[in-house]
Amino acid sequence: MLTKVQQQGVDHIEEEISDVGFTGKPLGYKFLREKRVGEGKRIYFLIYENLNAALMVSVSDKKTQQETINKIKEYLPEFKSLAEELVKST
Repeated sequence: MLTKVQQQGVDHIEEEISDVGFTGKPLGYKFLREKRVGEGKRIYFLIYENLNAALMVSVSDKKTQQETINKIKEYLPEFKSLAEELVKST
C-alpha cells in the first residue's frame, strides 16, 4: 500500500511519462523502467512506443527489488498482450 505522498509521486510519474515518454532508470531493456517514489518504494513500468502506451506493473521496496524485476521480466509477454488489449479497447 502506498502512502499519500507516495501516491502523489506515482501521479507525478504518470504525468512525466505522458510528457516525455522515457523517464526513470532502464532495467535491462529500454522499455522496462523504475523510479523511486517516496522513501524506499520503487515503481516499475513498461513503455511501449509502438502502442503509444505505458503500463505500470509493480511496486516494491529495496528489499524485494531484484525479485520484483525478475518476475516482471518473466511476464513481459503477458504485459505486452495486456497493453495491446487496453489500447484496442480505448
